Amino acid sequence: MAPRTPPHRASGLFGEPAPETKPVAWRANIDGGSRGNPGPASYGVVIRDPRGEIVARLKKYIGRTTNNVAEYYGLIAALDYAQSHSIGALRVESDSELLVKQMRGQYKVKSADLKPLYERAKKMSQTFASFRIDHVYREQNREADLLANEAMDEVSGKPPVVENRNSKMENGKSKTENRNPAPAIKVRARFRSGVLYPLEDVDLPDGAEVEILLRLAGKS
Repeated sequence: MAPRTPPHRASGLFGEPAPETKPVAWRANIDGGSRGNPGPASYGVVIRDPRGEIVARLKKYIGRTTNNVAEYYGLIAALDYAQSHSIGALRVESDSELLVKQMRGQYKVKSADLKPLYERAKKMSQTFASFRIDHVYREQNREADLLANEAMDEVSGKPPVVENRNSKMENGKSKTENRNPAPAIKVRARFRSGVLYPLEDVDLPDGAEVEILLRLAGKS
């Protein structure tokens, strides 16, 4: 028998094999939340193409459940979008350490509610040429968080909530560590040309986040 011809491989400079090119990854930021845990729940997903441009914003109210279930629904929604758009490489970012470590095999999935969702997500993730999931801080996941809250607000009929995740739990602990809220400070301010200017000095650390309740003062 004639010897088999080895499969042809592209050659680079000086005849060495050319490096294999990996598909460029798309990125999905996912988030899920529940007000009450369990309570009204939803997910939000932001999909970015390899250039970093947002190509899709997904959000959905999923009924009454826990935030961890909502997180998995968000992951599955991102995977489904990627599959239906023939995306070969996907990087998922989530601020849920529990979900990320379960998907990486670092945590066991003990919850009966999460097991079927985990198994579905794991099976879907294995269909990609390249799949990666990373934990990010909440501040890096704001857009997905806002979408999840918008979905809950739309169903409840409440005005949009910019950020309300005090009920979100991971490993039995609140992300806010059940801290008591700081005492309110009343500060007068004036609105001019689209900007709110405080009329008093306020001693706050750099980067502090505040909640503002607007009430029009009576004219003197």
